[in-house]
Amino acid sequence: MTKKEVMVEEIEKIMENLDQVRNIAIVAHVDHGKTTLSDSLVARAGLISKQLAGQQRVLDFEEQEQKRGITIKSADISLGFHYEGKDYLINLIDTPGHVDFGGHVTRAMRAVDGVVLVVDAVEGIMPQTETVLRQALKERAKPVVFINKVDRLINELRLSSEDMMKKLAKVIAGINKIISANAPAEYKKDWLVSVENGKVAIGSAFQKWAISIDSMKKSGITFQKIYELVQQEAKDELVKVAPVDEVILQMVVKNLPDPKTAQAYRIPVLWRGDLESEEGKAMRACDANGPAIGVVFGVVSDEHAGEVAVVRFFSGKVVKGDQLYQASKLKYGRVQQVSVYMGPDRVQAEKITAGNIGALVGLKDIYVGETISSKPIEPFEQIKHYSEPVVTKSIEAVNPKDLGKLIEVLRGISKEDPTLKVELNQETGEHLIRGMGELHLEIVEYKIQEEKGIKIKTSPPIVVYRETLTGNGPVIEGKSPNKHNKFYIKVEKLPDNMVELIEEGKIPVGRVKGKVSQNIVDELMNAGMDREEAKGLWDVYGTNIFIDATKGVQYLNEVQELVLQAFEEAMKKGPLAQELVSGVKVTLLDATLHEDNVHRGPAQIIPAVKRPIYASMLKAGVLLLEPKQKILIQVPHDYSGAVLNLVNGKRGRLLGMEQDGDLTKIEVVVPVSETFGFSNDIRSASQGRAIWYSEYFGYEQLPRDLIQKVVSQIRERKGIPVEPPKAEDFME
Repeated sequence: MTKKEVMVEEIEKIMENLDQVRNIAIVAHVDHGKTTLSDSLVARAGLISKQLAGQQRVLDFEEQEQKRGITIKSADISLGFHYEGKDYLINLIDTPGHVDFGGHVTRAMRAVDGVVLVVDAVEGIMPQTETVLRQALKERAKPVVFINKVDRLINELRLSSEDMMKKLAKVIAGINKIISANAPAEYKKDWLVSVENGKVAIGSAFQKWAISIDSMKKSGITFQKIYELVQQEAKDELVKVAPVDEVILQMVVKNLPDPKTAQAYRIPVLWRGDLESEEGKAMRACDANGPAIGVVFGVVSDEHAGEVAVVRFFSGKVVKGDQLYQASKLKYGRVQQVSVYMGPDRVQAEKITAGNIGALVGLKDIYVGETISSKPIEPFEQIKHYSEPVVTKSIEAVNPKDLGKLIEVLRGISKEDPTLKVELNQETGEHLIRGMGELHLEIVEYKIQEEKGIKIKTSPPIVVYRETLTGNGPVIEGKSPNKHNKFYIKVEKLPDNMVELIEEGKIPVGRVKGKVSQNIVDELMNAGMDREEAKGLWDVYGTNIFIDATKGVQYLNEVQELVLQAFEEAMKKGPLAQELVSGVKVTLLDATLHEDNVHRGPAQIIPAVKRPIYASMLKAGVLLLEPKQKILIQVPHDYSGAVLNLVNGKRGRLLGMEQDGDLTKIEVVVPVSETFGFSNDIRSASQGRAIWYSEYFGYEQLPRDLIQKVVSQIRERKGIPVEPPKAEDFME
């Protein structure tokens, strides 16, 4: 047996001792030291040598991760530890810090009960630090903090021990501000972090040392002694008296919850089913003898095994041969293999039990966010990604015979990474890939060409715009081409608070099956919608909703699916530039339908609904929304003027500026369309002295004086008449 197989046997023995299990993720801004820290924990478990820890970056096992020095996708590893006389199982997920790969962080949060937030002592709280911590709190994952690279404060910045304490106190206060604003009310006080309560450790992941209040009490070492050892660069002695793996492990075991404790408060937030049902009780109790229930938070394409589902189990147990129900497919699949991830390797196991993370082979056409269970149950809340794909490239195979292979590869990549959107442009026959940013798409192109061996050509990056309304439209009559069916439709701008409910997942996306649930009716009424209207909700598509406000229309239920197909088609391609529509409410007020279903097929119903939606939208007034990025720039004072001029020239908006020692921190919002080539521009403006980070900032209105020009460019690119249509073009 290999060492990893022996470890999996040990792990299986611990799995059911839930008080000795911890499901954690290591989260941070890019380059703050997550993977370096993970190395020490992997070495502690005996999988790599302690000498190589911090340099091997074992969980960055993909070629591009090693080459670029950043984490691109989450890596899962189950580690057995012996600590204070007990064996513990730590299911660890190392997550990316770069904004383009933030989707991996969001998905990991569904699987874990706690996070170790790593913060660079010199840089402090950066944009992604705040984003990943907010995501963790939203999924009810409790935080502890490791302030990394403390040696740099002493040896590079030459801070005295007093000034260093002030700097660290500022970081901790900033983290607590985010926790206070986002933690659940009943846990706010308990989840705040401080050196005194043992939820903060400081140290250097690269040099492999750390201290916390608990470790200082245990070893008798003082903060002043550590300060002196760092000054003397006595690395070996530091590791001996304050090993980072020991300190972090102690902090995790002592302060982060076991699955049973966590599921009691996480399940009511993540699952909207009946908490008093058999399934609800089993999940809240994390009962290994209950029905098997889990959520897929990762999909890996394995060339030998096919699709591998990475699952967090909340109840029951799974063994090879079990039949599991896939909620989105409404069918059962058979488990062919059960395994545990050990970084790059997947090692077979006998079973996975409640409260643990494992991998399943055999479930066909699985996707991220899927609920799997031993019998049909209410699915879990959708995993809501914080950012959205805003950059598009067209992609085609250089050799036409590779087209089928390219489609297959793109399907596989988009399954592994749901933040990558792939669509086929029917008019041109080209594929469009939409990603979080230029780097995200670069990595996808690399995978297709280098890993899969398909030569491709791509277009320059294109920005994804949105269409929305400036006001409310009139009621428009839509007639079917055969004139036998009529629909009376109006559109209105959906209030911002209702759009937020959809974005936060309180109003689930998708067609409503059966009656609208009381929860959703209450949410809509609280946001200002009339009760009868709320009860008539038929569909939520993107951030748009369709309401049936008709009374007693004959045969309407028979054409409902076609009506919704027309609505979704209209929302997918708006009338102005065929871009996605956002924040629109479509209401069906009345309809007259032919009694013979032969006269109300798709060719009749779809145009009769779609055309009046477009006409009413154009009457209301349609404008474009453009995606924005928030950019934090750190630059020496002498170059701040040049950087501000650059930002102004890119239609940037200044959010704030502050002095921090010799640096100026500038926070701006810039349209995504102006950020292509930003790296080179800022490098020349600052003579290579600026450091900058960006994050998704949502959509804002495109200035009116640019709308006509941008619409013409988009329509020309899509091969449709440059002049946008008028409302009359859709009215008979």
